Amino acid sequence: MTPRAADRARYDRATAHLDAPLAVVDLEAFDANAADLVRRAAGKPIRVASKSVRCRALLERVLARDGFAGLMSFTLAESLWLARSGFEDVLLAYPSADRAAFAELAGDAKLAAAVTVMVDDPAQLELIDRAREGGREEIRVCLELDTSLRMLGGRVRIGALRSPLREPAQLAELARSVVRRPGFRLVGVMAYEGHVAGVGDAVAGRPVRSRAIRVMQGAARRELAVRRAAVVRAVRAVAPDLEFVNGGGTGSVQHTAAERAVTEIAAGSGLYVPRLFDHYTSFTGRPAALFAQPVVRRPGVGVVTVLGGGYPASGAAGPDRVPVPYLPEGLRYDPREGAGEVQTPLLGSPADDLLIGDKVWFRHAKAGEMCERFDALRLIEGNAVTATVPTYRGEGRAFL
Repeated sequence: MTPRAADRARYDRATAHLDAPLAVVDLEAFDANAADLVRRAAGKPIRVASKSVRCRALLERVLARDGFAGLMSFTLAESLWLARSGFEDVLLAYPSADRAAFAELAGDAKLAAAVTVMVDDPAQLELIDRAREGGREEIRVCLELDTSLRMLGGRVRIGALRSPLREPAQLAELARSVVRRPGFRLVGVMAYEGHVAGVGDAVAGRPVRSRAIRVMQGAARRELAVRRAAVVRAVRAVAPDLEFVNGGGTGSVQHTAAERAVTEIAAGSGLYVPRLFDHYTSFTGRPAALFAQPVVRRPGVGVVTVLGGGYPASGAAGPDRVPVPYLPEGLRYDPREGAGEVQTPLLGSPADDLLIGDKVWFRHAKAGEMCERFDALRLIEGNAVTATVPTYRGEGRAFL
């Protein structure tokens, strides 16, 4: 029996009393992935990206481990909810225009002490001030650095379109704006190198493309290390008491941790290891989060149909954004139908061994987005479900 077949047998036994659709997290794999992230971080704390987990119980579990400290949230409303739930260090990774939430933040000492907001433009400071509604609490602020790789005099850009702040002088200027402005305190700098951390460099069947990605990423790491260090020096000259410099992501943990200027690493997807994180030379994780759909039809030889399953991931649309049929091994989509909203035909010889009501296990393309489809996660240890915990959705929370 292959390791994947053994996992399928375990998951089927553990959930035999449960009807699909359902979602599971294999705690042995989850904990092993957490330990590997800590190993790669080489002593620097890991801030957990909440959007990649979207389950408070599992956020609490990983933060209880040595090597993890703090959360990186994705909306201001989520940040406040997490802070009210007892999480004491929440860095909002994206700028917000949620005026009601800013008013709540500025009016509550506990929230203001726990939450740090992201800015990359003085206009965002203006918006926060206008939203205060009399709240006088000091707002903790982090600046975001653009990490993109520019080549050919800037005519070629590789990396996400995020912050407009690129050069040390630009970040120092905004730092001075924050320091001079009453009611704000500059505490951090963040730089997420998504073109390194979030792009696999070992694309199956594409050796030339894989080599090109590795060359690009090597150049990007070298350029960013020099520029990030210069940015941190420039910002510290304005704000000597800077508390943290955050960088990295699951795919670049060890590289980013090697930079002296970086004090902490961000990671989250590496806990669940969705399918987009299968193709890296820098690490190998264990799939920990899966969902099951039930077989509801057997249209013919070599074909079964499962209920639903069309859960595409965010990003540029393409084949890599759909879930992958994972267990049993050897199933594939019908290219004329793909993953459907209500039903999904699956092709391949394993279909002939599946009966009505059997489960087919899938892996989502991304990590936390799976949790937007399920109210609960069944936590598996060995051959049993040992707990059922709510996702954000199961707690009635949908932040985006």
